[in-house]
Amino acid sequence: MKGRRGGARRWARLAGRAFARRPTATVDEAGHRHATWFELFFDVIFVFALAAVVDRLGEDPTPRLGSVVALFGLFLVVQWAWVGHAYYATRYEADDLGHRLLLLLALVGAGAITLGVDEVPDGEMLPVGYLIVRGVLLLLYLRARPSTRVARAGTAVYLVGFGLGWLLWLASLAVPGHLRPAFWIVGTAIELATPWAGYRWLSRWPVDVRHLPERIGQFVIIVLGSTVANLLATVPDHPNRKMSLTAALASVVPGAIWWIYAAFVTGGIPIHRLRGGQPYTYLHYLLNGGLLLLGWALGQIVREVHHERTLTGAVRLLLAGSTTLWLVCGLGLYWLAIRVSVRATLVAAYGIGAVWAIALTVTSPFLTLVLLSAAIAGYAVLHTVLLGREQREQERAAILAD
Repeated sequence: MKGRRGGARRWARLAGRAFARRPTATVDEAGHRHATWFELFFDVIFVFALAAVVDRLGEDPTPRLGSVVALFGLFLVVQWAWVGHAYYATRYEADDLGHRLLLLLALVGAGAITLGVDEVPDGEMLPVGYLIVRGVLLLLYLRARPSTRVARAGTAVYLVGFGLGWLLWLASLAVPGHLRPAFWIVGTAIELATPWAGYRWLSRWPVDVRHLPERIGQFVIIVLGSTVANLLATVPDHPNRKMSLTAALASVVPGAIWWIYAAFVTGGIPIHRLRGGQPYTYLHYLLNGGLLLLGWALGQIVREVHHERTLTGAVRLLLAGSTTLWLVCGLGLYWLAIRVSVRATLVAAYGIGAVWAIALTVTSPFLTLVLLSAAIAGYAVLHTVLLGREQREQERAAILAD
């Protein structure tokens, strides 16, 4: 009996050490946070979640507006589930046994989200998975026990707002399937509004200016990877020369987008106005949604080349709209991170005008890809030159200030 009690006490002490350790923000020698290996492992499951979201549109050349809106909403849910943990990690990093076990539980929830996307709205896998992922996030904030007044206020904002949204998602399990989306929309809207409602406190609890952009950028890479995977899936097993050229032209677009984003993030231009990170992150919600829809549109264009059919108005409209959304959000990020610039606005206007001109006047899928790849590649060149000039101007200003 004593042996059993002693063993129980030892297990209790072990569990206490595992879960009672206070998370702290870890930094490198320069004082910056970077993504941990476990964070990168956490990203893997979301690759499959995005693929499941895109698959909802299928190969229909005339997608309905309701289907596109539903896809965008599901993508927002997946991205929001991921972003919550990125924000936690930018302020806290325990990397102990308790933290890892909770993240493994969140991975299970992300897997359930992936499996449940196709069953919306009647299935229960999506809401259960979301409840697990967001519930783990709430537990992590409860476990953090911040020591400063500012951190305690920011944590309280998250716990109240996210907790209320979590309860609405939980309540959705008790209603018929056709009513669940209403609960999900209201719950997610409350969660999305929470950081803005608490902006006064969260802006005093700034995120890491290197870690958060790095993590948000890694999600952009995940979205671009989903785009490339969608393109590869549309190419036949034994493509002829025309299809090989078609695939190459289509791949220019995500490649140029990656080039632009990499130049923006790694160009050495500091993001001075990040603060709590809300504007920067929320622009990325729309930007990534545009990229996801753009990836589907590119895949559909490749299919139409293979079947030798003209592009439908719906695909052309979706192509132009998604590209415009990406360009406008990219301009917003430029203004936010660097400054409001007439030159940047003109470059974005060129890209938007070129894409809409192509979408409104060209019905041939192959010619559309030729012109689109040339337009986006040209935009990438102009944007890179613009960033280089901006960097040189900031360096000169820093020298004069010294």
